[in-house]
Amino acid sequence: MGSLFCIITHKLNLTVGIIPSLNVAAGLLGFFFVKSWTGFLSTLGFSVRPFTRQENTVIQTCVVACYGLAFSGGFGSYLLAMDERTYQLIGVDYPGNRAEDVLNPGLGWMIGFLFVVSFLGLFSLVPLRKVMVMDYKLTYPSGTATAMLINSFHTNTGAELAGKQVSCLGKYLSISLSWSCFKWFFSGIGDSCGFDNFPSLGLALYKNTFYFDFSPTYVGCGLICPHIVNCSVLLGAIVSWGFLWPFISQHAGDWYPADLGSNDFKGLYGYKVFIAISLILGDGLYNLIKIISITVKEIWNNRTKQNNLPIIKEVLDSESSKLLMQQKKQDEIFLKDRIPSWVAASGYVGLAAISTATIPVLFPALKWYLVLSSYIIAPALAFCNSYGTGLTDWSLASTYGKIGLFIIASVVGGNGGVVAGLVACGVMMSIVSTAADLMQDFKTGYLTLSSAKSMFVSQLIGTAMGCVIAPLTFWLFWTAFDIGSPDGPYKAPYAVIFREMAILGVEGFSELPKHCLAICCGFFVAALVINLLRDVTPAKVSQFIPIPMAMAVPFYIGAYFAIDMFVGTVILFVWERMNRKGAEDFAGAVASGLICGDGIWTIPSAILSIFRINPPICMYFGPSLSR
Repeated sequence: MGSLFCIITHKLNLTVGIIPSLNVAAGLLGFFFVKSWTGFLSTLGFSVRPFTRQENTVIQTCVVACYGLAFSGGFGSYLLAMDERTYQLIGVDYPGNRAEDVLNPGLGWMIGFLFVVSFLGLFSLVPLRKVMVMDYKLTYPSGTATAMLINSFHTNTGAELAGKQVSCLGKYLSISLSWSCFKWFFSGIGDSCGFDNFPSLGLALYKNTFYFDFSPTYVGCGLICPHIVNCSVLLGAIVSWGFLWPFISQHAGDWYPADLGSNDFKGLYGYKVFIAISLILGDGLYNLIKIISITVKEIWNNRTKQNNLPIIKEVLDSESSKLLMQQKKQDEIFLKDRIPSWVAASGYVGLAAISTATIPVLFPALKWYLVLSSYIIAPALAFCNSYGTGLTDWSLASTYGKIGLFIIASVVGGNGGVVAGLVACGVMMSIVSTAADLMQDFKTGYLTLSSAKSMFVSQLIGTAMGCVIAPLTFWLFWTAFDIGSPDGPYKAPYAVIFREMAILGVEGFSELPKHCLAICCGFFVAALVINLLRDVTPAKVSQFIPIPMAMAVPFYIGAYFAIDMFVGTVILFVWERMNRKGAEDFAGAVASGLICGDGIWTIPSAILSIFRINPPICMYFGPSLSR
């Protein structure tokens, strides 16, 4: 399961960069596999212990920790930003883009890097687990939802529904796998063949990337992601590819030289990347300030409540009494298997010492004292992110990573600042992301009556698996496909964006194309204003206001995946209107099946590509020729 979910995460990371939560699919498949195994053993006459919710929780935790590294490991962002393709794409003569700041992916150094940075986040907040889960009673919405799902599997009615959900997932997995296999036969050689380039909305719109590309993965993402996210992505596509890029293209020869290639940063390509960066940074900065302020306010409120609450005796009815007994049992089990604070502290200090000594050997540009400084401030940032995730379900790990990237890149300067900034981004992202994931899993364990020590050990095992499986599955993509090609399916959009951020940190804004800085400032302010409007307007209005971070993604990649995700959201919307209960029960299973089936096809498709076995047919569309 860890390998499958790593492959799915890599595919999404290297194509569009949007990764929906796969926790529900992990819990459901874990239940299915073990139930099938125990059922098989029972038919052979073996005595089998019942499969418990605690075991289900441990499996889910381990899988999520494993595939989490496929994202936080930077295989589609900061690690890939160091490679030669990204360096050449930005331009060998581009100021600040030096050939010395190139490091191509290698299995050895990637596995080593993940092992030295990925475990620190697990030890950083362990002593605060009681404070976060029991004292502050943070909700951790995803962790709570996963716990409720797992709890429901292990009831009679829930087990029956889970069986139907697994059957539904298997059905759509088979459909998705068969369709992906069928599509392959028509995809020919090159990047303009097959259903992935089907001008379903006409050739004029196809030129501006508006077409439905028949991708089960993106339709599945549309079924999982909230309606507002899918609509925001489509709106971003319409604003950028429908209006902004055609408008800027009309000024070719004035704003930028007209004879530049389509991927030259001094031309339209530069506008695409920098405006996307400005939206991402505006959204990230606003949410960072918002969540830190919410965190400080909540902590202050909790302290004043504890100091001012009068002592009263409350008369409880039978239902309240049951809930109180349940909570008491949860508290007792959660606190029973204590993880001593000295273990957490010594683990963090020891791993930080190893990492501080090792990272400068792997990346000489990042000096040991900069690594040590990162590890000193990281626990505070990890706490802010974990607390914010508990309140809002929004992890800002990539935003903290970008802050580290800018600071370290500017401190190191022109002599190695790009690589130093990218590595620092990885260090910060790994700690902040894994700490939030661990607290999310502690909440799941608390609600499923699972041992906290088991959850922690499961996270350790899952992280160790991820340190090996995530690079190996990435290597499958790296050797089989043309990763980073702006005209291919695996564009790796965030590799270019992260390298450009590092160059900006070193060089400043002097080399942007004409009027690009003014447009970027406009979109940066727009991101702040839109987020502010989402927070100050009533819920019935704010639910229709788009999310700038989601809008930014198609600015660089194209509109085709936005069409696919919108198709997914329309299907879900109609389904909810016709049969809300059915949609709530089975939409996640259908989406997971579509995503998993397409992800599984990646393996045989990569093997065929490695052996240079090409699809036999190129299905191509062009304008009809007049006689």
